[in-house]
Amino acid sequence: MSPGDAAPWITWLGDDFTGSAAVMEVLAFAGLPSVLFTDIPDAALAARFAGAQGIGIASTARSHGPDWMRAHLTAPLEWLHSLGAPLLHYKICSTFDSAPDVGSIGCAMDVALKLRPSAAVPMLTAAPEMRRYQAFGHLFAGTTEGVFRLDRHPVMAHHPVTPMTEADLLRHLAAQTRLPGALIDLEALSADPQARLEAALTSGARVLSIDSVDAGSVAAAGRLIWQNRDRMGLVFGSQGVEYALVRHWQETGLIPPPPPAPSAGRVPLIAAVSGSVSPVTARQLAWAGANGFNLLAFDAAAVCGDAAGLAREEDRLVRTATAAAAGGQSPLVHSAAGHDDPAVTRFRAALSDSGLAAETANQRIGEALGRILDAVLRATGIRRAVISGGDTSGHGMRQLGLQALVALAPTIPGAGLCAAHGTGPHDGLEIALKGGQMGSDDYFGWIRAGGGPHEGPHN
Repeated sequence: MSPGDAAPWITWLGDDFTGSAAVMEVLAFAGLPSVLFTDIPDAALAARFAGAQGIGIASTARSHGPDWMRAHLTAPLEWLHSLGAPLLHYKICSTFDSAPDVGSIGCAMDVALKLRPSAAVPMLTAAPEMRRYQAFGHLFAGTTEGVFRLDRHPVMAHHPVTPMTEADLLRHLAAQTRLPGALIDLEALSADPQARLEAALTSGARVLSIDSVDAGSVAAAGRLIWQNRDRMGLVFGSQGVEYALVRHWQETGLIPPPPPAPSAGRVPLIAAVSGSVSPVTARQLAWAGANGFNLLAFDAAAVCGDAAGLAREEDRLVRTATAAAAGGQSPLVHSAAGHDDPAVTRFRAALSDSGLAAETANQRIGEALGRILDAVLRATGIRRAVISGGDTSGHGMRQLGLQALVALAPTIPGAGLCAAHGTGPHDGLEIALKGGQMGSDDYFGWIRAGGGPHEGPHN
């Protein structure tokens, strides 16, 4: 294959919006034109991106159960499969967020294999570029306090929806699918990974979990996936899949070294919404509040009441955010400042009293924040925005009427600035989608500064 080929090199379906955008960014900033759609595009929209070498669709599968996944994953997977790329990637979180009843990676595998037969499914979850490591089958993730095995991670071990109680990914996955698995570990990657792969296939393995901790193992994983693409054209994993493939393509001369990282340039104001309760996001909110942003608390408990009450809360925040922008401050509407914010306790009490399913309430939060952002952008004319929170990003993006994203400038891996395309007033909006656990404390300032090389705090 070469960069001029008509068919894309890789297609992907993401189980959330922030992770889907991360895949696009890895490819685009390596010099491979790529696009992320928010749904199956019509012919006219798809034609606008003819020649893209990476094509993806974002979904909200990570926040849904198996019945939803079986009903909603087939159509986008079929469309992506029809594009003829040698690899179809189902993008999962680099912390393996999943459980049998929500965001089931095993269920997604079962669905995808019916559409894209494969001798086995390579599964590359780690991304050392993001301080996500897999060693001898166990996943580790870095924080500001250090690197932790996932079942001892200060956030993921206590995740409110998908707590990670098992760091051995094949063991964790076994509760979600009957597909037998095998491990291609660090020793095999440094010796003869192809021999280990063949032995695993002979033994009947259908899922091949691949270790990755450093540049050498990343390159070996990319080579293994690419060289076996003809019989294993379905791959699961984080954006670590694209990092590995890009490294292999660069080492073999399929693509040149990456171009210099661009910057979108500084703007005086941005607008942001956040539905994350992560302590990482809490630190980012604190930094923003001390550096020219106006922090506005959204009462998430309002989504558990009647529509009129929720509308009043949204109207209040739109008015306050618009006034903040008029006064020269970037408005940042947030549902909580960390998991220990009293707002979280109030929301959980309201949720319990309402009888709503948590999935429904979380969707309502994302949609409400999306409506607030939509109204603020319309009222202020601000043309750069952030949505923080993986689930929030999916629901919020749809409220903005955006249909496609292309990478514009990098910030942290997987949460860079994108140029948005749509048919409404937000066509051309610059937007960043940030996972709750991602980014330095000055992330919102970095977006205001336009991304590009990170050379220190961006005030």
